Amino acid sequence: MKKGRMNEIISDVRSFPSMSGTAVKVLKLVDDPESTASKIEELLRYDPAITANILKLTNSAYFGLPARIGSVRQAIVLLGWKRLGKLVMTSCVNAILDKPVPGYDLPSGELWRHSIAVSVAAELLAKELDIAADDEVYTAALLHDLGKLVLGNYVKEDLQAIEKAAGEGIPFQVAEREVLGTDHAEIGGRLLKSWSFPESLVKSVRWHHEPDGAKEPSVIIDLVHVANVLCLMIGIGVGREGLRYEPSPAATKRLGIKTRQLELVASQTLQWANELSDLFGAG
Repeated sequence: MKKGRMNEIISDVRSFPSMSGTAVKVLKLVDDPESTASKIEELLRYDPAITANILKLTNSAYFGLPARIGSVRQAIVLLGWKRLGKLVMTSCVNAILDKPVPGYDLPSGELWRHSIAVSVAAELLAKELDIAADDEVYTAALLHDLGKLVLGNYVKEDLQAIEKAAGEGIPFQVAEREVLGTDHAEIGGRLLKSWSFPESLVKSVRWHHEPDGAKEPSVIIDLVHVANVLCLMIGIGVGREGLRYEPSPAATKRLGIKTRQLELVASQTLQWANELSDLFGAG
């Protein structure tokens, strides 16, 4: 690792732009039991971009509602508070992730497509396995590769050394760590921590490649880990990382996954990931 490189990376983490203020306020209102639809509608009135995306998602085939939804208030009534929070998060993350990522060989829109695919796959896995997963699994999956936005330029600079290390048969993120002193999973965790996200989300992002490295097993970590590997295996967001990832045997055992379930989730993920990413003009 080059001298001072880690200090540069940490400095970039600190200066990385946070999500919009409107999004943070809406997410707090969603978690407030005393909140009302009118309060959220009033707040979103000042952010037409988020409002437009919420309505676009609400009216998509993904939710399959019988009638067109024309207002945030209607969306809240039909979808509920928690789902509204997911839509706000999805809209805000799209603005952050819908960019080309140097170093990882991900063209514009591909990191976003991968992220939305992993969030869909994680929820589908939880449903298929009859796991009462916390609502945080969607957010954790959506943000799992956030660290790539910080590390992209550093990976590009040291790509030859990283690819040489990866050529010895180790996963790309392990090669990152050998050369840069950190990897995108750790940096993603640092970003969420700097944004004051819950510790469970920080850990899920931090350990999404190495679920067995976490101090305590977590259903969310395992779901995000398996969903991520599944999406890489079906070719969504592969980029320069390639296909050297396999799900942790311990994680799959903890979740109790069978091959036929993975195949079913893979098929459904392709369908819904394309539907959702196309709504934002990605992919």
